[in-house]
Amino acid sequence: MYWYVLRVASNKEEQVRDTLARKMEVDGVKSVGRIMVPTEQIKRIRGGKQRVIKRKLYPGYVFMELEPKDDGKIPDDVWFIIKETGGVGDFIGTEGVPTPMRDTDVAKMLKEAEKPEDTPNIKVEFAKGDVVKIREGAFENFEGAVDSIDTERGVVRVIVTIFGRSTPLDIEYWQIEKV
Repeated sequence: MYWYVLRVASNKEEQVRDTLARKMEVDGVKSVGRIMVPTEQIKRIRGGKQRVIKRKLYPGYVFMELEPKDDGKIPDDVWFIIKETGGVGDFIGTEGVPTPMRDTDVAKMLKEAEKPEDTPNIKVEFAKGDVVKIREGAFENFEGAVDSIDTERGVVRVIVTIFGRSTPLDIEYWQIEKV
């Protein structure tokens, strides 16, 4: 079996995955393996409250494991089931023939998709040395440089010049933006 990438309507990935899995099971199709929408868990901290959300790693795509015919095309029964499913675009490929994913890409996708879900990450888009602007709080509109990032607490230490002196401030990551 090979992995293929299916383009789908935005925000319909899970719906398409569930519908395809149900149709394949009802029709007894054996040439289709796993159907996946890889996601990751991200911790968001706002106002001291933590929330864990799921974010799609590849928005607009569903990954399918299936056995092609000898000429590399998708079996007709599978092709008709896929095409009659709402929200489905087409497979990624050339000249109407879907192209299977490379083994390295499959390994990367599966590794990302199968990370343990008990340890969500805080998504911080800043790195040490980045120049940022404070969006909220007592120091709104001040600019400074990122000194360190505490991903556990979701806090970024920013060095700001106040009255001619460098002052470190601990600010929640959502209160700042890159300049």
